[in-house]
Amino acid sequence: MDTTLQDPLVGQVLDGRYRVEARIAVGGMATVYRAVDTRLDRVLALKVMHPTLATDATFVERFIREAKSVARLDHPNVVQVFDQGAEGAYVYLAMEYIAGCTLRDVLRERGALRPRAALDILEPVLAALGAAHRAGFVHRDMKPENVLIGDDGRVKVADFGLVRAVDTVTSTTGSVLGTVSYLAPEQIESGTADPRVDVYACGVVLHEMLTGAKPHDGDSPAVVLYKHLHEDVPPPSAAVPEMAYELDELVAAATARNPEIRPHDAVALLARARETREALSADQLDAVPPQALAAEHDGAEDRTSVIPRALTMPRPLPVDEDEGEDGRPAGAFPSDGIDRTSRLAAPPPAPPRSRLSRPRRGPLAIVVAVLLLLGVGTGVWYINSGQFTKVPPLLSKSEAQARDRLDDAGLDVGKVKHAYSDTVERGKVISTDPGVGDRIRKNDSVSLTVSDGPDTVKLPDVSGYRLDRARSLLEDEGLEPGMVTRAFNDEEAEGFVISTKPGSGTTVRAGSAVALVVSKGSPVDVPDVTGDDLDDAKAELTDAGLEVEVADEQVESEYDSGQVARQTPEPGGRAAEGDTVTLTVSKGPRMIEVPDVVGDSVDDARQTLEDAGFEVDEDRGLLGLFGDTVKEQSVDAGDTAPEGSTIKITIR
Repeated sequence: MDTTLQDPLVGQVLDGRYRVEARIAVGGMATVYRAVDTRLDRVLALKVMHPTLATDATFVERFIREAKSVARLDHPNVVQVFDQGAEGAYVYLAMEYIAGCTLRDVLRERGALRPRAALDILEPVLAALGAAHRAGFVHRDMKPENVLIGDDGRVKVADFGLVRAVDTVTSTTGSVLGTVSYLAPEQIESGTADPRVDVYACGVVLHEMLTGAKPHDGDSPAVVLYKHLHEDVPPPSAAVPEMAYELDELVAAATARNPEIRPHDAVALLARARETREALSADQLDAVPPQALAAEHDGAEDRTSVIPRALTMPRPLPVDEDEGEDGRPAGAFPSDGIDRTSRLAAPPPAPPRSRLSRPRRGPLAIVVAVLLLLGVGTGVWYINSGQFTKVPPLLSKSEAQARDRLDDAGLDVGKVKHAYSDTVERGKVISTDPGVGDRIRKNDSVSLTVSDGPDTVKLPDVSGYRLDRARSLLEDEGLEPGMVTRAFNDEEAEGFVISTKPGSGTTVRAGSAVALVVSKGSPVDVPDVTGDDLDDAKAELTDAGLEVEVADEQVESEYDSGQVARQTPEPGGRAAEGDTVTLTVSKGPRMIEVPDVVGDSVDDARQTLEDAGFEVDEDRGLLGLFGDTVKEQSVDAGDTAPEGSTIKITIR
């Protein structure tokens, strides 16, 4: 079933420019569409934040930060961002469209890759991240979903939505944003996010490419997070015995749980990767991996999520009976542990651990810790869950449907207000307060904003008004005066509006541009005054209702000095009454030296004189009927004559 048919944005034009053609992918914070930039006529990717998050200033700030961050990165392996904007409930980024697939698609289809292919993908990814690290940014959410592979083989890194400055450290309380399977230990434990968290994630991705499976798995995100904190990433050769030990060392270096012994950024890891490639033989690089595909899963660990940091602590945590800021007990966290922010107080971060030195934990202690972690958190959440619920999905539902859903959820309908919308159909819900998915006490009310459809205006009749007045009338109606064209008209005087496009009475959207056709008055046929004396020409044009202007420069022409050589507009053209005709005065014809053609044949003499700029007339008389030689010429050779004048030749 094609779910894009149900997407309200498909087929719409966003911000008057981007025509949405199809939905490509849906993520935790945004949906990506294929669209066409109607101004530049190019295909691009449109990343649109989920409307439910558009009211959250934190998410909007992160979204805009992505645009600004990537705009600063000029690198062939980074997906470009062309534009950022918002329309109504939709906040979007216009990005480079890469026709192809993601690395996740490749891994799903093929499983493990040959080492050469894995390094061919890893190296451009590290080059892109290296550019980001050297520019002062950390990606923080590297995973196969964010590695795009074009049909032409180009590899590009996408989704800098969680990008953060290198010198920024997340608070050690609260929650972590990221994808469970690729979070570095320090990212989980203390919120630290420097370039080494991207290095760790790339090590996990490399392990997945070489083996076809993630290094850590579990029945829940909590188990996966626990393993990242307390277990080393196993060497790829544990799954693929024939794997070269140099690749084991590369994965081990990138995924060291102690960040101090990892490569300090992606540039350093890229150097290690290239050294590894050089150390491998052709047979080792092209070794065929096992054909088993990566283990199937529900994809929960692949989503960018809000992860309670307390979920990673290997001991039970105290429950504070006082409510937090959102009305939830401070010790409570949701049972799924994926998409909600925990209010558990996080203990101080543990000191860095290395592979060479880490405390041993007995199996029983680990099991008890995980059970306590999941049991205590789930129990507290369950006790309080009866007091709260979530605002159900209401966007794009009719008001009646929204009321029914609220009633089913045990919630009341608060205020219902109406607003215009260019993107949401009339009678459907645009937004709610609290927002969809927000936590709310049962029996509380939810206010609805319902669409009245686009704000429309009936175009007023402004014909017969002066242009400035017509513009004011359009602006008073919420319309934008657009392009002005002028045309002759026998009914409207010059400067008055003849018509509009669209025509008067048409219903258009508020803010639409309206083109105006303005009269140039009745047309006047421009008389031909070339060759006339200047004074006579002026009088004739003035009598026709035209203004006259004389050009400063005079020109040589076939006309005598003082006569009009040329005029603009040209004779026979049309002008409006009061238009200006420019006259250029002749300073007489150009004088040309006459060549000597006596004694030449008739054909040669004619050619010579015409090439010099003269007309030619033949005088044969009775004696020259059968002759072919020029005996005389009307202007002696060496004398000058006006250009274009006629030279008579006598033939005998």
